[in-house]
Amino acid sequence: MNAKLIASAALIGMVMTGNVLAEDAALPTQTVNGELRARLPEKIRTEGKMISVNNGSFPPYEIVTGTKMEGASEDLANAIGQLLGIRIEHATVGGLPAELTGINAGRYQFAIGPVGDFKSREEANDFVDWVQEFVVFAVQKGNPKGITSLDTACGNRIAVMSGGSAERVIQVQADKCKADGKSPIEVQSYTDQPSSILAVRSKRADAFFSSQAPLTYFVSQANGQLELTGVGQKNGFEDLYQGAVVPKGSELGPLLKDAIQILMDNGTYAAVMKKWGLENNMLKQAGINLGGQLPK
Repeated sequence: MNAKLIASAALIGMVMTGNVLAEDAALPTQTVNGELRARLPEKIRTEGKMISVNNGSFPPYEIVTGTKMEGASEDLANAIGQLLGIRIEHATVGGLPAELTGINAGRYQFAIGPVGDFKSREEANDFVDWVQEFVVFAVQKGNPKGITSLDTACGNRIAVMSGGSAERVIQVQADKCKADGKSPIEVQSYTDQPSSILAVRSKRADAFFSSQAPLTYFVSQANGQLELTGVGQKNGFEDLYQGAVVPKGSELGPLLKDAIQILMDNGTYAAVMKKWGLENNMLKQAGINLGGQLPK
């Protein structure tokens, strides 16, 4: 195992050890919805399963250890599987591009996500949005570099997820720093969340720019070493929605939307989100392709 994987595994171990949220009371059990099950493709009904792909740990939504996944996304997937009367299995690939490619190639039926929904991504995929997200910075305690916004990121080492929307925003900001005659940003791109946050904890990066929900989770597990900054600002984004991903035009899109809406209406969705401290990311209604444009 290489150093990066060892570091990622170590951090995931710390997250799992410190996770008290997963000890909450059991979630409601769903009964099979015959109408939804009848809408499944025959192949899925016959095999009795769907495969959801992810690109590694994205706490508190996806916490991947080996072939096992825990987190809010796993809880939601289990509830969807109960509604449909099937088993939902999980597969992990390296990076978001590989995740989206695998869905389009038919190797996986969907990704429970949540994955950022943007118009450019909607050209090849449909998004079943079930959370609203915000993008902020995780920095060392006390914020020694004074990173509170995109403008103050100039001259600093900023970690981002490779292939994600935050990477694009930071690259744009890096160009702006140069154009304004300010010190450049050193952009550090990582394939997973644990490696990115570990770079900040080990002081190889000055900040990690990513979704507020997982950063809040990582900060809570960092024994006081980290804090959030840039909270309550747009930070290069407009309204940001995230959700499950299916191939473009797939009948699974409307089916998953209706399944998630049932879970919203019967209280299961709220129970899942509250269990993992995600109350501020809840939507009242699931939607398809709610996303806007990627920042330019």
